[in-house]
This record gives sequence, C-alpha cells and structure tokens, in this order.
Amino acid sequence: MPLAELIVRAIVVVAVVTAAVLALVYVMQRSLIYFPGSTAPGSELLPRGAEAIELHTSDGLRLASWFLPAAHRSGSAGDRPAGPAVLVFNGNAGDRSHRLPLAEALTERGYAVLLFDYRGYARNPGRPTEEGLRADARAAIDALAARPEVDPERIAYFGESLGSAVAGGLATERQPAALVLRSPPSSLADVGHHHYPFLPTVDPLLLDRYPLVEQVRTLRVPLLVLVTERDEIVPADLSRRVFDAAPGPKRYVPIVASHHNDPALVTGDEMLAAVTSFLDEWLAD
Repeated sequence: MPLAELIVRAIVVVAVVTAAVLALVYVMQRSLIYFPGSTAPGSELLPRGAEAIELHTSDGLRLASWFLPAAHRSGSAGDRPAGPAVLVFNGNAGDRSHRLPLAEALTERGYAVLLFDYRGYARNPGRPTEEGLRADARAAIDALAARPEVDPERIAYFGESLGSAVAGGLATERQPAALVLRSPPSSLADVGHHHYPFLPTVDPLLLDRYPLVEQVRTLRVPLLVLVTERDEIVPADLSRRVFDAAPGPKRYVPIVASHHNDPALVTGDEMLAAVTSFLDEWLAD
C-alpha cells in the first residue's frame, strides 16, 4: 500500500476516534461533573437548636436544607439581635451532612449557617445543571436572608470547589458581604483541559461552563481564596487565576494539605483560622 494512502487512512482513523470520544464526552458530560448521592441525610444528625427547612425554587422544586443558629449570642431566640451568617455552597459530590462539621465550627465562632443540597442531590427532585444550581442558590439566599436571626446585610458566601462557581455566579446577582472560595475552578473548560489534555478544545461542547474568572472581575466584594498546592482536582494555578482576576480587597491563603478533599480543607485549624479572621474583619458587629 502506498505511503500516502497509509497516511490518509491513519488520519481518517484518528479523526473518527476523536469524533467518537468527543461525542461520548458530550453525551456524558454532566455525569462527569455532578456526583449526587442516592441517600438523604436524616435530621437526627442535626445538633441541638438546628432546624430542617424547605427551600422553594423559582421553577417549583422543593429542596432540603438545614439552618444552624449562631452559638453564644445573647438573648432568647425571640429577642436576640440579628447577626452575621454564612451560606455554604457544596462541591459536586456528597451532601449537606458532609459540611456539618464546618457549619458547627462556624456557629461556635458566632455565625449562623445554612446548608443545602442542590437539585438531584440527597434525593432532591430535579437534575443538576448550571442554570438549575443558580436557581437553587437564589432560593437558599432568600431563605437565609429572611431569617429573623440573620442580618441580611452581613451574609457571606462560602463556596467549595464547584460550589465556588455557584457562589460566584450568585454573587453577580445578590452581592454578599464577603466571599470565601475554597479550591475555586477558573472555569469548567479550564478544568476539562487539565484532566483531558489529549482532547482538542471542548469549549464549544460544554453545556455548563461556570465562568468564575469572568464573574469575579465584576465583583466588588471582599474575597478570600483558599487553596492547597497539592490539589489534584482543581490545580492551585487555576484558583490563582480567580484570585488574580478579582479587583479586591482580597486575600490568598495556601493551606497545608495533601489533596483536594483533605480534612485540613474542611475543618482544619489553619483553614478555620483564616476563614474566621476574614469573616470577623468584614462581618463583625
């Protein structure tokens, strides 16, 4: 067989294989992004004084959430002055029970906390999409801001991994008093390029984009970015792009941790100290 014909056949094979891989990625992309669990956490996990509440989205879904009041605030529940709060945005896996240690740590430091699960997670109805998670976030901030224990002008967003992008998107609509992003991805396309470098650009194929870098450029809120240099899921250089794009005031804190889901990034002393110091600076009475 002539060499030229062999080259043409090889090119055709590569093109067909690449097209097949891209088609598979397109069809399965959301299953590669979102990892909702099949179980719903029970309210027996809640600490004393916490409350299970239902969120109502604009497109008619009802989502489960937990409200944890701040500890050590003076006065009874009825006459206690409204205080600062933190809305926590989960990553792309697990459920709100996995963020309970973080929430309890924040309540002990004087912050009320709302934990919630996105659509499709923890037996919530619906399927996760970028637009859907934005609607879920709107329902969550509406519920938290309406609480009598909460000062709506002193609510911070705490986004974890993919939740950072959800928090950043909501911040463009409902500006928080402060924004904490842990391992934030610059965009979904950037994460895709990191994990699938052998593929040609997948940008045109993405159904969900989460363009966090573009969003933070428009924000004028205090920003804290927490990273670990050993993050294998969202490399620190992608998170650094988010930090560099923000106009400020801002703070970048590397945390000593061995991987993306290291407990040091959930309730580690170094992480909690950085978060508490930042929140106290911008949300204090």
